[in-house]
Amino acid sequence: MFTPGSQVRWWLLWAGWLYGLAGRIRATSYRRGWLARRKLPVPVVSVGNLTVGGTGKTPFVIRLAEGLSREGKRVAILSRGYRRGGAAPRLIVSNGAKVLGTPDEAGDEPYLMARRCPTAVVAVGADRYALGRWVLDQFPVDYVLLDDGFQHLAVQRDVDLLLVDATDFEGLRAVFPAGRLREPIGAAARASMIVVTKADRPEQAAAIADLLQPIIPGVPIAQAVFRPETLVSVADGSPQPLDWCRGKTAVLCSGIADPAAFRALAIRLGMTPVEHMIYRDHHRYTREDVTDVRAKAAAAKTDLILTTEKDAGKLAPLLAPSDGGWWAVRLGTDIVAGERELRELIAKASAGGTGTAYA
Repeated sequence: MFTPGSQVRWWLLWAGWLYGLAGRIRATSYRRGWLARRKLPVPVVSVGNLTVGGTGKTPFVIRLAEGLSREGKRVAILSRGYRRGGAAPRLIVSNGAKVLGTPDEAGDEPYLMARRCPTAVVAVGADRYALGRWVLDQFPVDYVLLDDGFQHLAVQRDVDLLLVDATDFEGLRAVFPAGRLREPIGAAARASMIVVTKADRPEQAAAIADLLQPIIPGVPIAQAVFRPETLVSVADGSPQPLDWCRGKTAVLCSGIADPAAFRALAIRLGMTPVEHMIYRDHHRYTREDVTDVRAKAAAAKTDLILTTEKDAGKLAPLLAPSDGGWWAVRLGTDIVAGERELRELIAKASAGGTGTAYA
């Protein structure tokens, strides 16, 4: 499994070259009009990445949706719904007033976005243009946020935000399967703005900027960090302040792209992780998984079981309301550099290019 910081598999560079060549041909076909790019009748802001998972797209989309909603803008979030279990080609996860889909039907990330963005319409489907038209036929929308949209070139976008993980310099060195790149690094030139995420250490963010600057001359670079906001009970949603967990022991349980970052977060919060039950990204939990995690916690006599907010949505249906030992960390996104430029980009995408459109 590739995780941020994974070393390049040099023996697979030949396969990465072929994979990258296919990506270049596809991107060129869209750029030259050999493949059609269709435009939705409202501004589209795409959030995506170049690497396989782990850059923080979901919390960043949530941050954008929250900001637009505070400005009174009506937002629709369109997502593929990766590894969702529903058979329908399109699904409304939230109608902007109520969450309608389950984590299994919608996918874990769209479900989380629907929970965290209660006034946004959230929908999933593989064909994002058809999905967008379907949503716009049903709901009045001012902005469409395209989740994981950097490679979804069939939809035109007004703003193309490319997220790059500051802790994963190594991941930008080779194309899959030799490395973590979905496309050759030169594809970054398509971006309207680079957002360096997990930019807690300035030297790491600077190294990423130095690498990309020759590829994207004149393209603004922003920085974002993800900070824990609170702890939330997986069973009933009740909150606890972050300092409540300080000094406690925990079994960690996660199915995300960067489990090492989750463990580091638990330690920063003052917990002592006794064991970390790691599952593949987007894992569908079973009752047997819950039993296994409970058994580990009981054997180690830990104070709690800690998971991510993304995992919590899938775990909650498997727990009883009285099962108070399971907790999730809720993350927020702070844009620590380049926020003014980001505001201006999104404002220009609005009709007539006026208004603040984001805060």
